Amino acid sequence: MIELPVIPSEQQRNRAGVPKRPDWLRVKLPIGPEYAKVRKLVDEHKLHTICESGNCPNMGECWGAGTATFMILGNICTRSCTFCAVATGRPNEYDTDEPRRVAEAIVLMKVKHAVLTSVNRDELKDKGAEIWYQTVRLIKEASPQTTIETLIPDTKGNWDALERMISAGQEVVSHNMETVERLYRRVRPQARYERSLEQIRRTKEYGQRTKSGIMLGLGETQDEVFKAMDDLAVNGLDILTLGQYLQPTKMHHAVIDWIHPETFAMYKEEGVRRGLKYVESGPLVRSSYHAEKHVHV
Repeated sequence: MIELPVIPSEQQRNRAGVPKRPDWLRVKLPIGPEYAKVRKLVDEHKLHTICESGNCPNMGECWGAGTATFMILGNICTRSCTFCAVATGRPNEYDTDEPRRVAEAIVLMKVKHAVLTSVNRDELKDKGAEIWYQTVRLIKEASPQTTIETLIPDTKGNWDALERMISAGQEVVSHNMETVERLYRRVRPQARYERSLEQIRRTKEYGQRTKSGIMLGLGETQDEVFKAMDDLAVNGLDILTLGQYLQPTKMHHAVIDWIHPETFAMYKEEGVRRGLKYVESGPLVRSSYHAEKHVHV
């Protein structure tokens, strides 16, 4: 297969410089009445969103449409992944009233499709599974017409916790691989590639629609991306998202490559050819981008 062009970062050419984003990664600032409405509701209900904590480039577009991805179980993570902007440390006690508040906010926002995610809570015996279960259950009770995707963390092999997390009636269960196998130790030091694949396989065996995401530009090769696709397909993945990694701060993993939009288009075709049902692929794609489309895949 012919290699499509990958734009080298300025950091590769100038060690003292910060890579300059290419034109295709420019986004509009979040403005408008619908964005302001969502902002007000999130603040009033003391909710966390990965849109903010993860510095998502699509926040303006998604919030402008009156949608958001809610992050439950606090905003401090027990993991120290080198790509992630979410704070790392010792989390506070979780809020048992949070499921009710999230459900209430979704009703007020008239959300048709909700995405829920969370930090890792490795210090909890059930990894936060009960809060996950109750949040989905209360949303379904308060707004039966709302479809739900849950982007769940690594349960570290606690399969009872996994079953509880995914058994409340959500339509899509997502667990992000984030990167290729070779880069796991550097990018996700407390995670394990094979364990995440097993979590996806077990989720599929439970009967759920499965989804995962990979960031590109961390230094992976094309063949490594193809292998990850093959591994995911054989373990029952339905939907894959591919997007450009953006370095949150100078303390995080550097951007190694800017991946050209044509390369993303090639990966989309290749993923489907390798057995995945649907691939969302583009520079600004994130896990919850166009998530409403993935409910019926």
